[in-house]
Amino acid sequence: MLFDYKDQLKTGECCLYMWPSVPGPPRRKGEARGSGLRMVAFPRQLPCVRPASPVRRDDELFRYLLQLVQVLKYESYLDCELAKFLLARALANRKIGHFLFWHLRSEMHVPSVALRFGLIMEAYCRGSTHHMKVLMKQGEALSKLKALNDFVKVSSQKTTKPQTKELMHVCMRQETYLEALSNVQSPLDPSTLLAELVLFLPRRCPDLRQDMLTLQMIQLMDVLWKQEGLDLRMTPYGCLSTGDRTGLIEVVLHSDTIANIQLNKSNMAATAAFNKDALLNWLKSKNPGEALDRAIEEFTLSCAGYCVATYVLGIGDRHSDNIMIRENGQLFHIDFGHFLGNFKTKFGINRERVPFILTYDFVHVIQQGKTNNSEKFERFRGYCERAYTILRRHGLLFLHLFALMRAAGLPELSCSKDIQYLKDSLALGKTEEEALKHFRVKFNEALRESWKTKVNWLAHNVSKDNRQ
Repeated sequence: MLFDYKDQLKTGECCLYMWPSVPGPPRRKGEARGSGLRMVAFPRQLPCVRPASPVRRDDELFRYLLQLVQVLKYESYLDCELAKFLLARALANRKIGHFLFWHLRSEMHVPSVALRFGLIMEAYCRGSTHHMKVLMKQGEALSKLKALNDFVKVSSQKTTKPQTKELMHVCMRQETYLEALSNVQSPLDPSTLLAELVLFLPRRCPDLRQDMLTLQMIQLMDVLWKQEGLDLRMTPYGCLSTGDRTGLIEVVLHSDTIANIQLNKSNMAATAAFNKDALLNWLKSKNPGEALDRAIEEFTLSCAGYCVATYVLGIGDRHSDNIMIRENGQLFHIDFGHFLGNFKTKFGINRERVPFILTYDFVHVIQQGKTNNSEKFERFRGYCERAYTILRRHGLLFLHLFALMRAAGLPELSCSKDIQYLKDSLALGKTEEEALKHFRVKFNEALRESWKTKVNWLAHNVSKDNRQ
C-alpha cells in the first residue's frame, strides 16, 4: 500500500486504524480484570489517538477529570484533541467547566505547564463570559481567605489565642472582606451559594492535590461498591486545591475526632486512649433510644469501608486526630498526607505497625458493647472481605489512574515502587481465593497488633494535652 508521506499526521492516523489490537495475557480464574483506560509506556507523538472507550456521560468524565488534566502535560501540541474535548465538554456543562478551571489554575505556579494551562483557561473563559465573572468572584474570595490565614499565622506568634481570634473578627468585619466573602458560589460545590462566611478554620496548607487524589479514589471505591449493592456509608468530603499550597477543605459538621471523644470522656490524657467505652458512650449520648442501633450500624458499615480503603491505598499517619465520627455514627478518615505505603518513622522506627486501624474500642462498638457478640463481628468481617474483593476486580483501573497522576509531581507518587504498593495490597496476579487469604492475614494482624495503635494514640494524646 502506498502512502503520501507529505501528510504525516494523516498517515499516522491511518496506520493506527490498520494496527491490530494486541490481546492481553490470558487471565487466571478470579484474577483482576482491566478497565476501559488504555495504558501507554511512551509519549504520544500524534494528537489523533482515539480513546479505548469514549467517555459518554458527564458524571463519568467528572470522575476522571483530575487525571485527564494531568494527561494534557504529555501532549506534544497546545492545539490537541484532548484539550478540544475537555473544552467542549466544559462549555456544555458548568460543573465540569468549574472544576476544569480550578484544576488548571492550581498548577499555574509550575513554569513547565503555565503557558499551556493558561491558554486553556483563557479559551474557556472567553467561551463562557458569564461563568468567568463567577470565577473572578471566587478568586477574590479565596484571595481574602488566604490573606486572613496569613494574618492569623503571624498574629498567633505574637498574641494569645483569644486575642488572635478577636483580631481575626475585626479584620473580617471590614467592608472589603464582607463584600468579597458574601454571595459567592462555593468552589467546592458550585451549585451552592454562600451567603456569608460562617466558619473559618485557618491551618497550614500542604499540597492538597494528594488529598484530592485520595478522596477521589475513596469516592470511586464508594461508586464501585454501590454498583454491587454494598453501601458502606463513606464520607468523601470536598477538597479542592486552588494554587501553590492553597485550597479548600469541606468541614464535616456534627462530627468530632477520636482523640477529642476519648479525652473528653477521661480524666487523664495518659489513659484516654485505653478507654474502650468512650466511643460507645459518646454514640449513646448522641443517639438515645432506638436511634442507637442505627448509629452502630452506620459505624459498622463505615468502619469496614475505611479499613479496606486505607489498607488498599496505604494511608499513613493514622493517629486519633485523623479519624473522626459523625453524630449519626459514620466513621471517616481525614488528612491524607502519606499514602502508598510511605509511612512516617521516628528514630528509625516505623510508626505505622498495623495494616489498617481496627482497635478493640471499634470492635466494642460493632459488638454493641457485648463481649460475646461474635455474630455482629463476623458480619463486619464479611463486609470487609466483600469490599476488598470488589476493589480487586477493578484493580487495573486504580493502577492506571495512579500512573496517570505521576505527572502531577507528588513526592509520594513519583516512581514505580509507589505503584507497586497498589499491586501488592490488591494482590493482583493472584487468584481471588489466594487474594482473600492474603487479606484475612492482614485483617487478623490489624486486630492482633491493635495495642501498638493504642500506644501511638497514647503518645499523641499526651503530646496534644501538653500543647493546650
